[in-house]
Amino acid sequence: MNTTIQSVKSRFSRFAASAGLIAAGALLFAGMASAHVTVKPSVSQPNAWETYTLKVPVEKNIPTTKVALKIPKEVVFKQYEPIPDWKVATEKDSSGKVTTVTWTTEKDGIQAGQYQRFSFVAQNANQNTEASWDAFQYYSDGSIVEWTGDEESSTPHSITKITTEAISETPAHATDSGHDSAGTAAGHASTDTTKESSSPAPASSPATEAASTATAPASPAVQTTALILSIIAVVLGAAAVGIALKPRK
Repeated sequence: MNTTIQSVKSRFSRFAASAGLIAAGALLFAGMASAHVTVKPSVSQPNAWETYTLKVPVEKNIPTTKVALKIPKEVVFKQYEPIPDWKVATEKDSSGKVTTVTWTTEKDGIQAGQYQRFSFVAQNANQNTEASWDAFQYYSDGSIVEWTGDEESSTPHSITKITTEAISETPAHATDSGHDSAGTAAGHASTDTTKESSSPAPASSPATEAASTATAPASPAVQTTALILSIIAVVLGAAAVGIALKPRK
């Protein structure tokens, strides 16, 4: 009887350990798949000329070559930051307000395990409100991921809360509120009205070099390591299950 009980306990312990390893691997995989397209900041002040950043990670094993962002009615698109090898096109409504901004590349695009940032300036509404950012991510195989769901969705859109209670995330925001007689923010050039423009960055400008560095895709080393660890965890877990269920002689 004691031998039988010990055998059952031994098998249960090994099974529990195996389940733990499998769960750990699953959590790692889930963490890798939880990266969403986002627009930051999530909180900003009314009437501010805010610098927004669209962050686009790649969740598939193929590159992203196009990203379209719907501009909420609560903000007015003003300018975009040029990114080497990416073209920018805008769509406008009958009043001339930009409704969609699209970044497209014919180069390698954003590779698996990488992400890219796209920055732009927009003027917020002059009252407390919320701006929802619908984004569409295009992969090289023609598939599209629509980041248009609510916060409970697997593909949620970002929301920026525009409120007088907002605390500026960057001191520089304080210098972006002035306008000249032409209605242009101080220190900013007028928005290009063409549908599409190529945007190479000046090579000799230190500021441009800094911007290019800030927007360059991150190294995929961390995500690659996580993937390897996940695979190892699952393999070890499966092996442990096999051992646990193997009849003892």
